Amino acid sequence: MPERPLDWIATALRRERTRAGLSLSELAKRAGIAKSTLSQLEAASGNPSVETLWALGVALGVPFSTLVEPPVSSVRVVRAGQGPTVASERADFAATLLSSSPPGARRDIYHLRAEPGAVRESEPHIPGTVEHLIVGSGRVKAGPAGEEAELDSGDYMTYRGDVAHSYEALEPGTTFVLVMQHV
Repeated sequence: MPERPLDWIATALRRERTRAGLSLSELAKRAGIAKSTLSQLEAASGNPSVETLWALGVALGVPFSTLVEPPVSSVRVVRAGQGPTVASERADFAATLLSSSPPGARRDIYHLRAEPGAVRESEPHIPGTVEHLIVGSGRVKAGPAGEEAELDSGDYMTYRGDVAHSYEALEPGTTFVLVMQHV
């Protein structure tokens, strides 16, 4: 499994270019970039900008997120300051993808406040539910039974919500955003 963001991008570009049945030359032409640039990106070298990856996504007919999202496992934690981040060449701007939305998804978004002292146990939600949690302040321990992770301010985690799971504030004034995705 690729470990670096450049490896994720290279793997996704090769996969999507092959899926589309395009040569390096044809994809580069459609995206308006140099063939050598595309070749470097597929070799996991170079420094792709948001604009370059966006143009490649459009040329391939896939969302930007398809090109930068890391390989997924059943539980994924993105620590503050980490994750697939791509900088713009035109402005002081960087995009960090936390999670792309699958087609036909329904989502509920909650802002939660919790204090230490009690664990909030949650029964399984409807089949197919996935939860996304982003810590705003404080610290929280959350996740499926036996797979809980401790998260700091700014950290992100995703896990199945259709199994027993819990939330526990580890510091006073803990707040987090919870997105419940029902597919």
